[in-house]
Amino acid sequence: MDNRLIEQAFIEFHTQLVRLATQHLNPVLAQRVTPDDVVQETFLAACKRLNYFEANPEVPVYCKLRKLLFQTLSDLERKHLQAQKRDAFKELCVGGDTTATAAQVNWNMFADTLTSPLSKLTRQERYGLLQTVLEHLSENDRQILELRHFDGMSNADCAAVLKITPKTASIRYVRALERLRTKAAELSGFGL
Repeated sequence: MDNRLIEQAFIEFHTQLVRLATQHLNPVLAQRVTPDDVVQETFLAACKRLNYFEANPEVPVYCKLRKLLFQTLSDLERKHLQAQKRDAFKELCVGGDTTATAAQVNWNMFADTLTSPLSKLTRQERYGLLQTVLEHLSENDRQILELRHFDGMSNADCAAVLKITPKTASIRYVRALERLRTKAAELSGFGL
């Protein structure tokens, strides 16, 4: 795979990648970088990792781009929020439209302090159960669930990414949800 093919993939999936970056961009980091910046950084990272795109040709290109976007977000957070430079948490925007105002960030930090130990433990247990259930699902089931729930894609969008028909995507999604529910009920001991 060469840079032209990666460029075509970014053009094809630009809207989905920007939407994904917008959904997962830390509000504090959003004061320094935009979702388009994240997608651009992801493109640069993809151009440096051509062998990553050549490996496992059965995995859709969008899924590889999605994974690379999350790694880019993580790298940007590390660079901007964990660096021993200007404190991003103290920066204020002087004008223009921002994703989160300083007041919203302060309220978010305040809300984090209201989490009780019991609710935190419950959330960790649910997360652990979900991780275990996902490990038992097939790659196809995980892909369709991630695309639908984490990327907010429709069945038609999933079908285009996975190169299957919309009807097949719909059937695959319903079956994956059923297997998820069944496995979660089996592992937790409770019916869902």
